Amino acid sequence: MSRTSSASSVSRAAGALYGLAIGDALGMPTQSLPRALIAERYGELLDGFHPAPDDQPLAAGMPAGAITDDTEQAVLLAELVVSSNGLVDGRELSRRLLAWEDSMRARGSLDLLGPSTRRAIDELLAGTDLNEAGRFGTTNGAAMRITPVGIATPSDQPELLLDRVVAASAATHNTGLALSAAAAVAAAVSAGIDGATVAEAIPVAIRAAAEAAGRGHWVAGADVATRIEWATSLIDTAPGNTPPRPGAVSALVYDLVGTSLASQESVPAAFAVLAAFPDDPWLACRLAASVGGDTDTIAAITGAVAGACHGDEAFPAQARITVAEVNDLDLDDLADQLLKVREACG
Repeated sequence: MSRTSSASSVSRAAGALYGLAIGDALGMPTQSLPRALIAERYGELLDGFHPAPDDQPLAAGMPAGAITDDTEQAVLLAELVVSSNGLVDGRELSRRLLAWEDSMRARGSLDLLGPSTRRAIDELLAGTDLNEAGRFGTTNGAAMRITPVGIATPSDQPELLLDRVVAASAATHNTGLALSAAAAVAAAVSAGIDGATVAEAIPVAIRAAAEAAGRGHWVAGADVATRIEWATSLIDTAPGNTPPRPGAVSALVYDLVGTSLASQESVPAAFAVLAAFPDDPWLACRLAASVGGDTDTIAAITGAVAGACHGDEAFPAQARITVAEVNDLDLDDLADQLLKVREACG
């Protein structure tokens, strides 16, 4: 795997952020719903952005194309990565996350801090040591917002990448499970920006997850690296075989891999979708948003990795325009700033 040209890197960095936002927005109306209900309302595969119905448990009334906490927290982290030249201060991140939650409450949103982040911040406010506050954080909050670290760090510096993942995650998710999941996503994004295909990025993600498993506090749970390797092997996509049917992939991911908030379910689920449809980011994101459970996060991770591996033009232009306009996002400028941090690594 070799470094890409500057122009390609720009497209891939923007693709990672657009993919994250597009996947997130696709999964906004389906998040926290069972797969059967999603299929009843939208079919086995979402056709695009939809507004949230009135009975949506977290996002009732939100317009089509609106993002959730996944993208908002990723943008928050990206700004901190840029201002800190890559190495995030955990206490500052916690302060910004708390301020973000206050702003969400003021907007009447129920999409607030996840359980691991909320508990860790409460402990920090109570005076708990930074290294201990995130000792119970096992959910996917770190993985859902880690994409900017992958953009800002070269894939040929895996130790630096892991150190930055831990710095950006440990305050709220200082467990081997959560750090493994976040490292897998960051490494796959980083590899994509350096020219990797989805098929090439998956082994990089598995290695990073395995390395990160020894960082942070031990908690009981299935090994994330092993789960990604297993989940991505479930669909036989060998040349000459009949392409997998989206509904069949969705059922397999929902029933077997799992789509909960748990790091060892949702992150392998995203990689399973990517492995099934490695060359079609728009399809992969729509499928991830259709699988049920934590669809906004699964689709956001799917989109971030697919976008890093394919570039922003792999997504429909109207989809990119929609998420930018509906949410007032300037993802191109943010991608450029993150690439400058990456280039400073040498």
